[in-house]
Amino acid sequence: MFKDKLKFPQEQLFLTPTTVAFISLVVGLIALSFSPILIRLSEVELGPNATIFNRFWISTVAFALWNGFTTAQNRLSHSEPKQQVYTIRLILLLLGVGFVMFATLILWAWSLNQTSVANSTLMHNLAPVFTVLAGWLIWGKRFDARFLMGMFVSMIGACILAYHDFSSVGDKFQGDILALLSAGFLGLYPLIVEELRTQLSPIAIMTWCSAIGTLFLFPIVILTEDKIFPYSLNGWLTVISLALICQILGLGLYAYCLKKLSSGFVSLCDLFVPVLSTQGAWVIFSENINVATLISFAVIVLGIYITSSSKSAIKSEVESV
Repeated sequence: MFKDKLKFPQEQLFLTPTTVAFISLVVGLIALSFSPILIRLSEVELGPNATIFNRFWISTVAFALWNGFTTAQNRLSHSEPKQQVYTIRLILLLLGVGFVMFATLILWAWSLNQTSVANSTLMHNLAPVFTVLAGWLIWGKRFDARFLMGMFVSMIGACILAYHDFSSVGDKFQGDILALLSAGFLGLYPLIVEELRTQLSPIAIMTWCSAIGTLFLFPIVILTEDKIFPYSLNGWLTVISLALICQILGLGLYAYCLKKLSSGFVSLCDLFVPVLSTQGAWVIFSENINVATLISFAVIVLGIYITSSSKSAIKSEVESV
């Protein structure tokens, strides 16, 4: 009897696959919250295009080394991994996810040059609207009333900050528009990754995403930037941190959780990122946190809480297989 009490089955520890997906999402969002801060720090030495280019190529090298290590480990253990068949549809999805991430990060980097971290991040994370609309129009996804109500509440919170921005400082308008465009592309990202997760691992998806983003951005950075690489140790540490923390850890865990959680819910949880990013910007850049910002964050949290109890937030066993 005493030994039985020492047993901790998975159910008692609450480490079900869905719980692991939720934990991965939280950690991923925390990692992604450092993105606007690291981009802003990198742009002390580099332009927006060079900043994102370094993020992509460093991530590509890191993922290539990771894949090489995994392959060598499999050979030593005499285990043959299942060979992936790359169909035309799969290749198009991989090209799509690479282009979407490339466009998202470039537009966001430009935005961070022209508006505050808090406002740019929040506008950038209005992506759930585009995710839900595209999921409905293109993929035929359905969302229940509770999910839509929670999303509506969260969007109200986002609009509170957006209205305060538009009504107070006029020279931030262009930066906010760029951030909104980046949100449109970001809204497509979880939908494409969700489709890819039915066939590929998060590592494989992120390897392709980083490599394709590097290829898309290379000619642009050559033509538009005077400096492609950082010239100081701090600059290198910043872009390496951007790649390792945000691209690999953040987006990698983001892709992982889409096996169990719906793209609409995961996209909606992106609205937590401004909450964390604003705290960092307050510490590092001394950007003020006004009452409108605090109210908007509280409303966003309420909306996500409502959505988390929706049937549309978690995939059924059939969908997640």
